[in-house]
Amino acid sequence: MAAFLEISDDSKGHELSLFCVPKHYEEDLDSVIIPNGLIKDRTERLARDIVRDMGGHHIVALCVLKGGYKFFADLMDYIKTLNQNSDKSVPMTVDFIRLKSYSNDQSTNCVKVIGGDELSALSGKNVLIVEDIVETGRTMETLLKLLNECNPKMVKVVSLLVKRTPRSSGYRPDYIGFEVPDKFLVGYALDYNEYFRDLSHICILSDSAKEKYKV
Repeated sequence: MAAFLEISDDSKGHELSLFCVPKHYEEDLDSVIIPNGLIKDRTERLARDIVRDMGGHHIVALCVLKGGYKFFADLMDYIKTLNQNSDKSVPMTVDFIRLKSYSNDQSTNCVKVIGGDELSALSGKNVLIVEDIVETGRTMETLLKLLNECNPKMVKVVSLLVKRTPRSSGYRPDYIGFEVPDKFLVGYALDYNEYFRDLSHICILSDSAKEKYKV
């Protein structure tokens, strides 16, 4: 089983006043649950684990947009640093895909794949899927099914967050940053109806903000 840093269900997070949070979001957040520095340190360790396990093979890093872009960029930077400063390195190319499975704060049963017609280019390749958060797991299972139809050589999944939820299908990624409570989280490119991506830390969204930014 993949190692991870667990954020307990009873964690209240940290007071917003202890961190730099954009003024326009201060009333919309309950607390900071994972500070930016902790995200960066954990991402650096994930990069080391990936290079250890997959080093020597050409890897196509597939970023799941939009929520994964910040984690993806930082992970690639750490892998690049390891490539430059260690005996074992990973030749990498990158690609991007978008998945849509949310309406407001609810995950839907319908998963829309944008860019799926390009997955055929991954045939025979070693693929590293980079995701921001795995909740029910059904979205990732759908993507993996589509990928497997294209006959890649190998597929590994790294997710910054995995949510503990009774709605989970039981799916677990190969690499996990943090296991988090069943709360709606925003920041570090995770959004609520496209808001809060410009937040450095991962925070708990307040109930009032869900109504405020609802579409």
